[in-house]
Amino acid sequence: MASRLNPYISFDGDARQAMEFYQQVLGGELVVRTFGEYGGPDPSIADKVMHGMLETPSGFTLMASDTPPGMTYNPGTNITISLSGDNADELRGYWEQLSVGGTVSVPLAKQMWGDEFGACVDRFGISWMVNITQA
Repeated sequence: MASRLNPYISFDGDARQAMEFYQQVLGGELVVRTFGEYGGPDPSIADKVMHGMLETPSGFTLMASDTPPGMTYNPGTNITISLSGDNADELRGYWEQLSVGGTVSVPLAKQMWGDEFGACVDRFGISWMVNITQA
């Protein structure tokens, strides 16, 4: 397998729900493994996500985990996930689903550089940007 770079998001106990939501939005195969499955000794986190990975038909890979006890959870204000390309229908569909229940900071609309662009924070506190390249 070639090297790759992809986002890895830490959650505060709701990684499974978030990853299932992203699977609904983006499609693809989701694999979730819990701390219990890996033999974690703390029963309070046995059902929490130690590692989750979503691989989509569009070639996106998104990884996540729940923050275990003893580690500090820092909500995702320092990362934004960007979806971009020229497949307007696909990208608008992602936007519509990601923004439901979240906060839109820039409505998806034509911008001064000519593309359609929008920015939001989804219901799990993760920042997303969608840019639809215009021909």
